[in-house]
Amino acid sequence: DLAREQAAADAALAAHPDLGGRVGADRIAVRELMVHRIEEYARHCGHADLLRERVDGRVGQ
Repeated sequence: DLAREQAAADAALAAHPDLGGRVGADRIAVRELMVHRIEEYARHCGHADLLRERVDGRVGQ
């Protein structure tokens, strides 16, 4: 559910107020992690658009 996902993301960001801070075994910056999540989300939305276009022939805007 969207509200639950938003709350989880908000909590994760609240736990790391310094977006330049590094986390995890790979020591990746929190900011870099968030950008990666946004890129992945956009990529998957694009995949869904391609599948929909194949199913119904409609082209997105």
